[in-house]
Amino acid sequence: MSNAVAGVPFAPLEAARRRDLLGRFAQLRTGRERPGRYWRIDLEAVAAPEQTAPYAAPDIEAPAIRGGFALDLFEAAQNHPELFARAFGTAVAQDDIKFAALAAASCNTGAFIYVPSGVPVDDPIVVTYNAQTALFPYTVVLAEAGARCTVIERIEGASGSFVCGISEIVAGESASVVFAADQQLPEDATALFTRGALPGKDATISWCVAHLGSHLALDTIDVAIDAPGVDAQINGLFFPRGTQHVDVVSTASHNAGDSQSHTLIKSAATGSGQARYLGNIRIAPHAQATEAALRDDALLLSKRAHIDSIPALEIAANDVKAYHGATVGALDEEQIFYMVSRGIARDDAEKMIALGFFEPVIERFPTNGLRERIRAALQEKVTA
Repeated sequence: MSNAVAGVPFAPLEAARRRDLLGRFAQLRTGRERPGRYWRIDLEAVAAPEQTAPYAAPDIEAPAIRGGFALDLFEAAQNHPELFARAFGTAVAQDDIKFAALAAASCNTGAFIYVPSGVPVDDPIVVTYNAQTALFPYTVVLAEAGARCTVIERIEGASGSFVCGISEIVAGESASVVFAADQQLPEDATALFTRGALPGKDATISWCVAHLGSHLALDTIDVAIDAPGVDAQINGLFFPRGTQHVDVVSTASHNAGDSQSHTLIKSAATGSGQARYLGNIRIAPHAQATEAALRDDALLLSKRAHIDSIPALEIAANDVKAYHGATVGALDEEQIFYMVSRGIARDDAEKMIALGFFEPVIERFPTNGLRERIRAALQEKVTA
């Protein structure tokens, strides 16, 4: 059966498989019921758009990769089928996650990055998706043993656009992958993402995710630690304002011992902005000598803003170090008083404190350019 579909020269999935996934999307629930009376969005009611944009290759900026490549997803599937089969659909359970099923079934753009064994890629690989209507991007990173790379995924688009995507990382033994996602869609757009990583023995994985646009932003970020020696980081920041909604769930699953994970989330809300963060650390019974930490701090900048912070630890092993901490609060009046007493206007002091609040997580994002881009977006939100 041909994979060709209208407007797309090649699709990564057969037509029958796409139909099955659309059926799964209709059947599955998100598992994210409304946490309370503050939450206005019913995620179960989010529907697929009636029209899907035609095929559109992403803009990929990549240095030369010795023996590897950074290609359009469909080109990689056609020209490198064995590599494609090793990674595509392996780190994200397309059949089990509602919006992942929709993203895989409707995929109309994507990128595939392949880094061979022992190859370091010092400059970042930048993949930019520009959504004009409905876009379903799929980014796959396959890093062989000892490889090293940094991938930056930028999500941009037009007013009212709908973006539903997947990001997957498959990393070999001692590989190192940093994946940063910068979502700055217009504030009437929708952004729904599912991300998964499968690191090999002694591999290092770092997710860095920023949601600073869209009316509704939903993200699922997972790392499945199935081999010893893994070092996994999950870093995220978001800032809903006006009537924006953000819903983020992260999970570090320690299925093997002698591994570590560190999660750091910073969020703020102003106006009637609302957000929820659920951070999971799961340690299996046989995953001894695991070290896991989660820190989540939320800042409320108006009386109508609301953020739910829900850290969760599931620990079945007894020889581990695991801890979490979460805070939700307003600006520190003592800090404001200190700055005002030294001649800084109260309004300026509040803005400076709010921006400084995000710095510990911004510093974990790769490249000065990306960090400055995030700081500029935060500055605009604080001063609006």
